[in-house]
Amino acid sequence: MIKHDPLPPPLAFGDLQGCLSPFRELLAKAAPSPDTPLWFAGDLINRGPASLETLREVIDLGERGVAVLGNHDLHLLSVSAGIRKSKKGDTIDDILNAPDAEDLLHWVRHRPIAHYENGMLMVHAGVLPQWDVGLTMELARELEKALRRDSWRETLAGLYGNEPNRWSKDLKGIDRLRVTCSALTRMRFCDRDGVMDFSSSGGIDSAPPGFMPWFDVPGRKTENITVVFGHWAALGLTLRKNVIGLDSGCVWGEQLSAIHLVDDPCGRILTQVPCESCRAANG
Repeated sequence: MIKHDPLPPPLAFGDLQGCLSPFRELLAKAAPSPDTPLWFAGDLINRGPASLETLREVIDLGERGVAVLGNHDLHLLSVSAGIRKSKKGDTIDDILNAPDAEDLLHWVRHRPIAHYENGMLMVHAGVLPQWDVGLTMELARELEKALRRDSWRETLAGLYGNEPNRWSKDLKGIDRLRVTCSALTRMRFCDRDGVMDFSSSGGIDSAPPGFMPWFDVPGRKTENITVVFGHWAALGLTLRKNVIGLDSGCVWGEQLSAIHLVDDPCGRILTQVPCESCRAANG
């Protein structure tokens, strides 16, 4: 029986958002081995200057690349389906007008909403405090299946809206899917009961009264694993034993970050590159 050597720990990236040059520079600087899995915490595209090229680059990684869906990725799908209109600052037209747009959108639509492996859970935004990793993955799989059906457009249209804004095991149908999507791709703040707030996208000091970052809720049920996420540029790079926030504002001209996801927090090597080119493109 042939024994296969285990893969190296993954190298996880923050939100690329179409910033191809910093991504290439960061990958070269981090210099992972060719068999190192590359994880992406969502928002591969939009706002940066090279959304189409960035998307192609990640697709070309094949099974080596693991990317969860972010809110900008879902926005791309919604615009393609006529559910939403492009916004000022969007840079997704090159994808929508590409000769192989259908194939590109099919690939995006079939990305996971959450990924769990070796004690590491990756989502785009956050995890509600009542959810352990088992329930998180169960709910993510339900949403993934719905987005991969022929009726995906109807599902996607129903995911927009801020209500319900809290989890209940009694939720069914589109309400259940919407809460899952809101938490995993949009959430920043919630209260101790898991009520989500969508009014603030600022830093920790912008939390409404009674609310806190989702990862600071006492007794959250994912405390025993490490959660990797992006989405929150105003929060900035956040490295704790069991929380890794990797959106360090590349698309706003700050930095793009990547970290090796070894078990020992002291052994997690952080690599960063500056993103001035994206600041210029983003105005």
